[in-house]
Amino acid sequence: VQLQASGGGLVQAGGSLRLSCAASGRTLSSYVMGWFRQAPGKEREFVAAVRWNSRITYYTDSVKGRFTISRDNTKNMVYLQMNSLKAEDTAVYYCAADPRIIMTMIRLSSSYDYWGQGTQVTVSS
Repeated sequence: VQLQASGGGLVQAGGSLRLSCAASGRTLSSYVMGWFRQAPGKEREFVAAVRWNSRITYYTDSVKGRFTISRDNTKNMVYLQMNSLKAEDTAVYYCAADPRIIMTMIRLSSSYDYWGQGTQVTVSS
């Protein structure tokens, strides 16, 4: 599976961005798709995830109500709509995928075998 993330940029606090992740290489019907982020000097952290064949979504507490993960099965795309952005959302954002993740492990980066390159999101205060 190849993943290509895009959509990052510079935005003022309170603004919005939509990240996209294009997936290719395999049928993704059983995959879990996730977004992670890594700020300078910090560990990579879970942001959101969704099963490819389900509408159940998962979020870290700090983005609940502001970020929305979605996927378009027909286009093999996963999106992260980010609203009400804050300076602390500044990070490199990565999309990730794996075909076999149990739900209790969905927030662990080590659970994902496939990663895209990161896309930088910078929120100015």
